[in-house]
Amino acid sequence: MPPDAIHQLVEQEALEKLPKLVAPVPHDVYADLEPEARRRLAGRDEVDWPFLALALQLDCPIWTEDHDFFGSGVATWTTDQIEIYLASAL
Repeated sequence: MPPDAIHQLVEQEALEKLPKLVAPVPHDVYADLEPEARRRLAGRDEVDWPFLALALQLDCPIWTEDHDFFGSGVATWTTDQIEIYLASAL
């Protein structure tokens, strides 16, 4: 099997598993926190407010490489930090 075909197969399998790992969250769960999230992102990328609002609502960190979330009052994890954490959990 050519490498491109293998790569496409792996991608397809990952996409098929995605709904088991990720669930959409209804807007009304975090909508009340829009003003606060926008305030915390003021002068940065305010279009990202839903992610910050949801993190505030769920009291959880954000996995991101986007520096706009840094200093927003919510913990952030970058991919390299996630890799270190997961490696140490094995």
